[in-house]
Amino acid sequence: MEISRRDLIRKTIAAGGLAAAATALPGVLRSAASAQGSTVQQTFATGAPGPGGYRPVISVTGEAHTVRPGLGVAAAPGRARQGMIAFVQLSDIHIVDAQSPLRLEWTDRLDDPSPLPGVGLFTSSYRAHEMLAGQVSDSMVRAINRIATGPVTGKPLALAIQTGDNSDNSQLNEVRWNIGILNGGTVKVDSGNPNKWEGVADSNPATYDLGYWHPHGSPAGKPADRPRAEHGFPVVPGLLDAARRSFAAEGLDIPWYSVFGNHDGLVQGNFPTSTLQLNLLALGSLKIISPPLGLHPAQLLDDLMTNPAALLTNLLGGALNTVVRVVQPDLNRRLLTRKQVVEQHFAMGGQPFGHGFTTTNRQKGTAYYHFDKGDVRFVAMDTVNPNGYADGSLDQTQFAWLTNLLDQSTDKVVMVFSHHTSDTMGNPLIATGGNLEPRVTGGAVLDALLARPQVVAWINGHTHRNKITPRTRPGGGGLWEITTASHIDWPQQARIIEVADNADGTLSIFTTMVDHSGPASSGAGTANAQQLAGLARELAANDWHDHADGSGAPEDRNVELLVPNPLS
Repeated sequence: MEISRRDLIRKTIAAGGLAAAATALPGVLRSAASAQGSTVQQTFATGAPGPGGYRPVISVTGEAHTVRPGLGVAAAPGRARQGMIAFVQLSDIHIVDAQSPLRLEWTDRLDDPSPLPGVGLFTSSYRAHEMLAGQVSDSMVRAINRIATGPVTGKPLALAIQTGDNSDNSQLNEVRWNIGILNGGTVKVDSGNPNKWEGVADSNPATYDLGYWHPHGSPAGKPADRPRAEHGFPVVPGLLDAARRSFAAEGLDIPWYSVFGNHDGLVQGNFPTSTLQLNLLALGSLKIISPPLGLHPAQLLDDLMTNPAALLTNLLGGALNTVVRVVQPDLNRRLLTRKQVVEQHFAMGGQPFGHGFTTTNRQKGTAYYHFDKGDVRFVAMDTVNPNGYADGSLDQTQFAWLTNLLDQSTDKVVMVFSHHTSDTMGNPLIATGGNLEPRVTGGAVLDALLARPQVVAWINGHTHRNKITPRTRPGGGGLWEITTASHIDWPQQARIIEVADNADGTLSIFTTMVDHSGPASSGAGTANAQQLAGLARELAANDWHDHADGSGAPEDRNVELLVPNPLS
């Protein structure tokens, strides 16, 4: 659960976004071969709704690139552009241990339509398809390997970079599943009892709850759950066993790098992992299925934010007739510190060694670093506040490192990466997670980037929505803030980013969305990881909390972004 994610997206939508012009892109050098498999050629949409409003996912014609002139930068006509680099951004993969006792699925319904006023902050705590996040990630890897080159420049894809929330709950098993899928090899996204599913989705009559989707149907004498009865969700026999089945992850053909997100560093993306009681709950044998009747959303939010461990312990003790089930404990569910998450990227191998994290990161338990690819410098920030809460900020030590590094990068084209967006970095908390260092928030970070013309882009995620925002400099020009949707919510996309030198004092940054290789229809079956990924996409499109606003507008997807060339 990322408590503030829905609220943040709603605020973004309410603000109206940007009214940037989008026109047909002239002179794009794109071959059919390089566009193969990308959304330039074909993408997905939802079809006509059936019973309960349930919509199938269908294949539709792809999207050509449009040009964004938002920084007031124009390239000369007839330019002879030269590709500099092409790479892939993966964001908010959210590999989920859906059977973990520390999952808070039961809070999701508190923002369902009801006479009680909801807070709008619990709608991401449960998704019907969350047990399939590993298969979605593998199918994205397969799509990227098939594309292999930038759709516009034809440059081979040089690397992939995850911009955080790679795991969902900072558990060891989730972190290892994420790394294992990107590295390749046999992966089994399963925990606890090796012989059966132990979560909210099964049809155990003793803990059957109408608020969850039960893909195997209803127990004898029980009514259909609300997702099936009210929203038209299907019955998919054998799904839970298929989700637990081992699969051969293909692994990326290119080196991949990792950026730290709030779900990688905080319990449920909000609570410090230093809380001993939360770790004991993760390793325990009791899982909350249903909340007590009459629980008020505002009171629950207050209790969760002030003392989550005490609240959960109280509910597990049967307070107010909470429904709790016994599950098999699993030591691999233990919570990791930031230093331990970094160490896993070294322990599990793959290329490059450490996946961007450095010897200094291993020694000090930090998660910010940089590396160069030719004339392009990649700067990875750690925007997670270890003191808690979903929004981000930087510690002062890291901010000093960032500004010093940027001042030494005048001979580079700089692209900065983080999990949080500039607008979601307003977290000033200190001490609550044991860290006393003052925090630097998003406005100050953005000002520091804009003060240095070598920075051409800030690439991030967190909001689960495609969004591209021009950030202007007072003297002209600026940078592009590129925010990419998630793997877990519709439309389940990644983004290819290409940089080209236009040989006229400008650069073009091309962005192209990527759909994973799962089929359009869940009717394809459950025989392999790709079929399961197709089902996950369809279920995501039908989330009754409407996570389906993640696509963004056309100017947030396949675009050309013009920016001054700092090397000219």
